[in-house]
Amino acid sequence: MRILLLGSGGREHAIAWKLVQSQKCTGLFIAPGNAGTALCGKNVPIDISAWDALADFVIRESVDMVVAGPEEPLVRGVADYFAGQEALKHVLFVGPGAAGAKLEGSKDFAKAFMARNEIPTAAYRSFTRETFDEAVAFLKSLTPPYVIKADGLAAGKGVIIIESLTEAIEVLKEMLYDKKFGDASNTVVIEEFLEGVEMSVFVLTDGKGYCMLPAAKDYKRIGEGDTGANTGGMGAVSPVPFASSELMARIEKQVIVPTIEGLINENIPYCGFIFFGLMIVDGQPYVIEYNVRLGDPEAEAIIPRIDSDLTAMLEAACKGQISDCMPQISSRHAATVILASGGYPNAFDKGFAIKNLEQVKDSLVFYAGVEEKDNHLCTSGGRVMAITSLAENLEDALTLSLNNARQIDFKGKYFRRDIGKDLLH
Repeated sequence: MRILLLGSGGREHAIAWKLVQSQKCTGLFIAPGNAGTALCGKNVPIDISAWDALADFVIRESVDMVVAGPEEPLVRGVADYFAGQEALKHVLFVGPGAAGAKLEGSKDFAKAFMARNEIPTAAYRSFTRETFDEAVAFLKSLTPPYVIKADGLAAGKGVIIIESLTEAIEVLKEMLYDKKFGDASNTVVIEEFLEGVEMSVFVLTDGKGYCMLPAAKDYKRIGEGDTGANTGGMGAVSPVPFASSELMARIEKQVIVPTIEGLINENIPYCGFIFFGLMIVDGQPYVIEYNVRLGDPEAEAIIPRIDSDLTAMLEAACKGQISDCMPQISSRHAATVILASGGYPNAFDKGFAIKNLEQVKDSLVFYAGVEEKDNHLCTSGGRVMAITSLAENLEDALTLSLNNARQIDFKGKYFRRDIGKDLLH
């Protein structure tokens, strides 16, 4: 099976690393890829928003399956485009069409979907510029902190949590009137704040059945102790120590099954991953958000724990046979630590040489913002690489990842030293 993987981040390097371990994978292309994916297959310099160019490549190279890594092309309808081309109808596509991708593409749609399907989530209301005064009145009716979300995609930065009512009203103005997140904040969702612990749960579904993938806990804030600005993610661990079998059974019954049934009942076809961002409040799961792809850096933590053939699993999903899949999941613990550029998630410099990679021992290194220049690896993004270690317990996995994080060097290198430490009690 010849596969085209769309994307260029650490998630895509982890997916590529796993796909090529399969005997079913006879060729892997990554568009546009990065220096890490180039170690797994062949990078092709095609913009993933250039669908005609992707289609031409798929036909020319006899690609059998396309796997979408990031959310943006899915929300814009790339899966529907492929399904609508006569010459591409035979190509398997991993990722939902635009209707299913609205679970991530519109927070207003996702909240309404949850309400219709009785899926536990925080109380909310949606507002536009025209209903600004009502939005302010709703804010005043809530107890702080206040949660304000841009409706559309905002590169993981569209959720703002604020203690002060005055600041919350100011943020509301910035979103609705100043277009803080562009068109993504034409509509905003204001919801009640839930106090609890977060975790991420993942399934692979063919739209009728599903199989469970490893759960994870990620760390979004830039600063240690979960302080500072939100980022794309500074690290992750899997499994989640507090996710007992009882809690996971509750999540399946109250969240996952009603989501799949909701897709069926609303005639929304879906083939691909669903990421459930959950808040656990007094042992009860509440959905904070849906994503329609694997998380990043969660993918770098959960994929190494999947012992089964991922290529075969994706093929089964595309062919409506996912219920036959019983993935083998390693009992080992994974700990992922992100090395970031100094200044991230704000302005940062790039182009710095990456040194000492050869000194990394007993860890996987997934490249994100890394490119090759003159036969040298250089930084090219805010999140540069993910270091993942597997061990029999979380503490040993964390120790390995942190030791190797110290070994790798580039100008301005930053990483959190407290990833997973809150779970070691």
